[in-house]
Amino acid sequence: MKLHVLKIKDEYLSEIYCGRKTFELRKDDRDYKVGDLIHFVDTNGDEVDTKEFNKGNLYEITYILRNVPEYGLQDGFAILSINQVR
Repeated sequence: MKLHVLKIKDEYLSEIYCGRKTFELRKDDRDYKVGDLIHFVDTNGDEVDTKEFNKGNLYEITYILRNVPEYGLQDGFAILSINQVR
């Protein structure tokens, strides 16, 4: 299991926090695996809001969709299904 710290815009992070967004589309360049954990960090432009580390936002990757260009997912990208770790 690996921990990925990922920057994300506030508008998307808010949707994850409230439970409406349960997936994340990412460039598949970090060797994501089911069971890995993600900690999202809010970005405002180029700056990282480090207060997000204190919010306890931790999400587990439960499913990964990759390599299906016939469904519109470009090679080199992955859709990560995520659940909040409680």
